[in-house]
Amino acid sequence: MLLEFAKVIAALAVTLGLIGLSVVALRRFGPETLKRLQGHRASRRLSVIESLVLDPSRRLVLVRFDREERLILLGEGRLLTAQPAVERSGAEPVH
Repeated sequence: MLLEFAKVIAALAVTLGLIGLSVVALRRFGPETLKRLQGHRASRRLSVIESLVLDPSRRLVLVRFDREERLILLGEGRLLTAQPAVERSGAEPVH
């Protein structure tokens, strides 16, 4: 009985030790590895400029691809509309 309990405690210690080592390894080596796997970001043609939550079911997203920006209204799991974004000439952001 005591031997079985000792085996369970030893197995638990080994499991927790392996989890701890993996966390330390991910914190130390994870960010550099992920950056290396992602490649250079400048080569991407598509980027999300800004996202604004209108209500729990709708969201406005400003997307840039190539040199064009589009304003997309998303809602309830579907695309509601996509319009070309209007360019502003040197205007300050409205708060």
